[in-house]
Order: sequence, then C-alpha cells, then structure tokens
Amino acid sequence: MQKVKVVFITIWSALFSALGILALPVVLLVVGNVTDYITGIMASQYREEQVSSYKGIRGIYKKVGMWILIIIGCMMDSLIKYTVQYMGLSVSPPYIIATVVAVWLICNEIISILENLIDIGIAIPPFLMPLAQLIKGQVEDKTKLE
Repeated sequence: MQKVKVVFITIWSALFSALGILALPVVLLVVGNVTDYITGIMASQYREEQVSSYKGIRGIYKKVGMWILIIIGCMMDSLIKYTVQYMGLSVSPPYIIATVVAVWLICNEIISILENLIDIGIAIPPFLMPLAQLIKGQVEDKTKLE
C-alpha cells in the first residue's frame, strides 16, 4: 500500500510540476468532461432525442477536440516562450494561453452539465448558470484582440 501511495504522489507531483499553472485547469477539465458525458447520457432519456452510438462517438470527438484546443494553446505558449528566450530575455512565461483556453472550456462544460441536470429535473441554485456564463463572458471579454 505504501508503494502505491508513493507512486501516486510521484505521478501527481510530476504532472503538477510539468504543467504549472495549467495543472488545476487540466484536472478540472477531465472531471468536467467525464461528468458532462455521464450527465448527458442520463439526461438523454428525458429529451426527445434518443441515445445512439453516433451521438456518443460525436460527443467523444468533441471532447477530443477540446483537448486539441488545449494542445494548440500549449503550442502557442511554447512559441511565445521560445521567442522571448531568443530575444535574450530571461523571462519564462507560464502556460497562459492554454490556461485561458482551459478555463473557457471548463465554463462550457459546467454550463452543459447544468443544462443536463435541469433536463433530468434536478433543481439547481439560480445563481449557478448565470455565474458560469459570467465567468465565460469575462474570459471572452478579457482576451479579445482588437
């Protein structure tokens, strides 16, 4: 049991060390992806549409697409880091773009989960949906390039 604990802590420590600021959003997005998929399946019986393998695969593809967006954000962050180092600056920016992308995706997942819960018939506190939409809107507003 002690060896399992050591391995678990080592893996988590390495992951959080490698990802830095991006670690928590990555964990939250994994939890959001799984929860959204499960609640989507649960809510489908309360909707007019039926569950099908096509819709299930499409949902998985959408989740994979989310992770591709995170990878693109990491690539852009790496380009920025490389450019900064090439210019001779001793600044090492964290995964800022990937983190913003992840936060935006997490907000989408939260909104989708709440919609699924509403369709199931679960009463949600009236502030949750507007709060998730507000955070998503704030991320969009703060990152507009004009």
